Amino acid sequence: MTNYYTELGVKKGADENEIRNAFRKLARKYHPDLNPNDLAAEKKFKRINEAYEVLSDHKKQNAYNKYGDNWKNAEQIEASFGQGGGWPHGSPRGNTGRSSSDIFGNFGDLFGGSGGHHGRGARSTIPKMETAIKIRLEEAFTGTQRTITITRRGTERRISVTIPPGVDTGSVVRVKPGDGQKLDLNITVDPHERFTRKGADLYVEEPVPFEDAILGGEIEVQIFQQRISLKVPPESSNGQRIRIARKGMPVLSSPEMNGDLYIVLRPVLPVGLTDEQKDLVSRLKNLRTSEDEAG
Repeated sequence: MTNYYTELGVKKGADENEIRNAFRKLARKYHPDLNPNDLAAEKKFKRINEAYEVLSDHKKQNAYNKYGDNWKNAEQIEASFGQGGGWPHGSPRGNTGRSSSDIFGNFGDLFGGSGGHHGRGARSTIPKMETAIKIRLEEAFTGTQRTITITRRGTERRISVTIPPGVDTGSVVRVKPGDGQKLDLNITVDPHERFTRKGADLYVEEPVPFEDAILGGEIEVQIFQQRISLKVPPESSNGQRIRIARKGMPVLSSPEMNGDLYIVLRPVLPVGLTDEQKDLVSRLKNLRTSEDEAG
């Protein structure tokens, strides 16, 4: 039996804040976007995500506390055996006024059977549609909306759908347009001309004036809708990376979390130097040569 409380590391009587804080702590540790190619972390995250989905919803939590792994069937169980839940008169072996075949026949509907001698058929399925949506990386960073057209019984209807921050190519966003419908949005994120995405991390190459690469300085980096000031350390080399924590992509399903941003420094060699500037470079070269020979 799955123990959702154990998965989140909380006691059964934990309040809403304790449950939420426990989930966030574990999500930061095990989220697949923050642990690429780690199958164990991915499986752990799925379990804690499932646990949080149930325990953060009072109705689902009450059903889980009462029926354990069968919590999803709580309404059907209670409809079969009375609103009080459990077995009629407290025991399946007692004098319930119903035969054992009456009691166990109802479980056919609960767990996908034919319904025993009651002759109940399979439950109807909700019709599902799907459509492909292409967005830009900037939109995946902030979240966005699209207006799409769906058809129901020969009638077209335009609806607005929300695409959450953090989606990536291959993400599926599930929405319910209403009227018993399900709609899957299959997401594709276009490659960006400047940024490279790896999970929730972003990489960007940034030109740095030659003198700042040598002496140190400060540059500004445009990150979508915001500018970030970055200090360039002295003697920075070509390809050197500077990490800025939590400035990368939002993590899907946990938008309060972000990956990291990596600035890749690309010093720019000067062109069109004056004679005086060339003389300074020549003197620097001679000094370095003298130091090397002395060393």
